[in-house]
Amino acid sequence: MGSEARSANLWASTGNLLAWAPALRVGAACLAVAAFFGCLVCPPARADVGIVLNESLDTSVARITGSGHSAVYFSRICADGPVKLRLCAAGERGSVMSNYTTLGEDRPFEWNVVPLSIYLYGVEDPELEPVYGSEKIKHALEERYREKYLTGYCESKTCRTGNGSEWREMVGATLSRSIYIFIVATTVEQDQNLIAEFNSLPNQNHFNGVTRNCADFTRRVINTYFPRAVSPDYINDFGMTSPKAIAHSFSRYALRHPESQYRALHYAQLPGRIKRSTEVRAGTEQLYRSKKLLVPMIIFADHELPFVAASYLLTGRFNPEHESEEHPSIEVTEADHEIYRAKAEKNEARVKELQGVLRDRRADVVGTSKEWSAYKTAFALVVDEAVRNEIIPNRKYLDHFYHRLEATGTLALEADGTSAMEISNQDEKTRVGLSASNILSRGSDPELAYVLMLTRIDRVLKSPKHSRETMPEFRRDWELLQAARIKTIDVDSPPALPGVAMRSGVAASIGKN
Repeated sequence: MGSEARSANLWASTGNLLAWAPALRVGAACLAVAAFFGCLVCPPARADVGIVLNESLDTSVARITGSGHSAVYFSRICADGPVKLRLCAAGERGSVMSNYTTLGEDRPFEWNVVPLSIYLYGVEDPELEPVYGSEKIKHALEERYREKYLTGYCESKTCRTGNGSEWREMVGATLSRSIYIFIVATTVEQDQNLIAEFNSLPNQNHFNGVTRNCADFTRRVINTYFPRAVSPDYINDFGMTSPKAIAHSFSRYALRHPESQYRALHYAQLPGRIKRSTEVRAGTEQLYRSKKLLVPMIIFADHELPFVAASYLLTGRFNPEHESEEHPSIEVTEADHEIYRAKAEKNEARVKELQGVLRDRRADVVGTSKEWSAYKTAFALVVDEAVRNEIIPNRKYLDHFYHRLEATGTLALEADGTSAMEISNQDEKTRVGLSASNILSRGSDPELAYVLMLTRIDRVLKSPKHSRETMPEFRRDWELLQAARIKTIDVDSPPALPGVAMRSGVAASIGKN
């Protein structure tokens, strides 16, 4: 069989994913984006509270402990400024409340609270989320937040410019690391009681890494709702409270209470130039799994090593990624409980039926290995086509495109948080949108937008599970890629002949001058 025939068969086998029809228009893609983000963080009829578990960064003590960070998510409680709580109004998406070693503000506050979308994406509207992350973009979003929300709280030079001002960690957290949120339902009375308690108490920082750290703060907030629901694991964390331990104990509590409507959501770190975050670990787990610490343990504490290993393997294992795959939605958790009841009733037919429903519901959020594999096959064809059409020189070009883009362009941030990159290429000036809402808008270079989406999808498909976005998010990306392709390539034209010299297009020339 000739190469053209093989390619034709491969296109046909992945046609349901590619949807190459030229009738697809940018407007349809934008509607899909709006619908997706509207569902992702829209305020539900019910209300919730959750433990936010941030993956570990390769900074300071986190390099040794791998402990990550802990915070609290509310769906019905919103920020009335950074240090006051209130019930959310219609259309608001909730908030995240957290404490740090020091927020760095003009007064030593114990905690700040920010809108959920600000915490996750750095912008109020999720549709304005950047399509990739970098230190430049995150810093610009932090400065926008400071100017808009921290007037009167962050006027000193230390707060405005100091790297130790940890209020910055609450702006666009998914640019820096992946995040899990373990969620259960609350009543309006519980939310009102929480608001009254924390608004009346002194908001004074007494942070202590051993007895009053971020995980202790989160435990205190959650136990205000559900007494003794969250507990530390002093054995595996050597007498301290860790973010992973309280997430673990909270998940156990939620699974024991079917009425809690438990689910575990995963927000992957944005593809980009910021170093990838690492999986969060408990104390004994870090000793057991870390090569940096294992050798000193063998040399200086070989007698204690079996205890460390046994403690972790018997009582300390908890995988947030597996938890988000097992319980990605309320519907999945409810199906789990129904299966348990059907088994208790020895209704095998019902069990089999529900297990099929459970698999489908999980796949809707997480995707299946077969589905991800099909996307990888389809994407390889997309990249080959981009090379043939001289959009990019070769596939490896995508590995360094973010760097080339930032080295050549100047970041522009609009008042609403929408971002774009302005590129000067000899005598020509070009602009490309960097947000989901403007990447394909008028004035955004379609070729650059196409390469930007190629690069994003390339990174996502190469990512390990804990760094990979959910299937609904990826389908949104795929829609944008298709729309960018249609704007860039004449889909009715035959493939370019091999050996044709690369044209000097904008995307291919970035970083070459």
